[in-house]
Amino acid sequence: MGAEASGSGPALQELVREAEISLLECKVCFERFGHRQQRRPRNLPCGHVVCLACVAALAHPRTLALECPFCRRACRGCDTSDCLPVLHLLELLGSALRPAPAAPCAPGALTCHRAFGGWGTLVNPTGLALCPKTGRVVVVHDGRRRVKIFDSGGGCAHQFGEKGEAAQDIRYPLDVTVTNDCHVVVTDAGDRSIKVFDFFGQIKLVIGGQFSLPWGVETTPQNGVVVTDAEAGSLHLLEVDFPEGVLQRTERLQGHLCSPRGVAVSWLTGAIAVLEHPLGLGTGAGSTTVKVFSPSMQLIGQVDSFGLSLFFPSRITASAVTFDHQGNVIVADTSSQAILCLGKPEEFPALKPIITHGLSHPVALTFTKENALLVLDSAAHSIKVYKADWG
Repeated sequence: MGAEASGSGPALQELVREAEISLLECKVCFERFGHRQQRRPRNLPCGHVVCLACVAALAHPRTLALECPFCRRACRGCDTSDCLPVLHLLELLGSALRPAPAAPCAPGALTCHRAFGGWGTLVNPTGLALCPKTGRVVVVHDGRRRVKIFDSGGGCAHQFGEKGEAAQDIRYPLDVTVTNDCHVVVTDAGDRSIKVFDFFGQIKLVIGGQFSLPWGVETTPQNGVVVTDAEAGSLHLLEVDFPEGVLQRTERLQGHLCSPRGVAVSWLTGAIAVLEHPLGLGTGAGSTTVKVFSPSMQLIGQVDSFGLSLFFPSRITASAVTFDHQGNVIVADTSSQAILCLGKPEEFPALKPIITHGLSHPVALTFTKENALLVLDSAAHSIKVYKADWG
């Protein structure tokens, strides 16, 4: 009985946390529902639930007409009603709702200097990349034009990639990279393909029929493209003549991976980091593994959620990975809304939190040439720019 009780604590905490994220917060503003007027959960006629403040913000001031932000069904603000199951769940959980503990930041932590994007400009963004020549930021999201390019000031410079069913359209983008010659490469889960555009949005190449579920994508220093296949459990290298739009060669670098998603390449060492999301029995919800391979694809470093939990006060669920300019592995953690430095692959795990405040749901990371860290926060629908304060 004692063993059962001791094992139920972490499981119950995980269940409460999952309920808080999935059920008890508005998926438009990502504020927690509550009994007070502005945050009361409201049922839309289509069945989706948003807070009253967002109903008021979305509705036309005179006609009260609004469009559901999720299914786009038209309705009227006056046709909404309190969502009683969510209100009852709030009462039942009560004081069990606690924020996840955060570790103190170590010396050399980063601070947020600015943010851009925001709801409406971006809608549920999933991938982030930096153009190596222009320094512009490229994001894929759920907007009507799936690819949005921001200038250095955070303004929208260009957008393309229509939402649609045609071969050149983008159905459901998961990740994006920009090649050394400024071509934009997108993984599209909708038709399980890789799509290549020039920087102005003209389609150059569609690579279909070769992947079960292409997910993460990254450019190598040699201007190749590495792609993870989450369903096939593999990692691939694509060699493409981008100006001509011709696929020259495909090489399978790794097989037998466990649902690989995020991928990153170190421009210092050529190492490749892959995020696995094991789905087998006994792995537990939210379990992740970081694997780092040498350029010759030898495993040189590996750490999983359990190993990292020995160094961090809460469970770690890695959602994105990148390398800094010194070759350290950096991951985003959605469980504690933190960014962690894992050190160099041969030193795993030398864990150091570098961002512990100001994030809601980080899903993508990249460093600029000036060593600023860009974090794509899908909950805030924005890109946040972090820098070190050396003073």
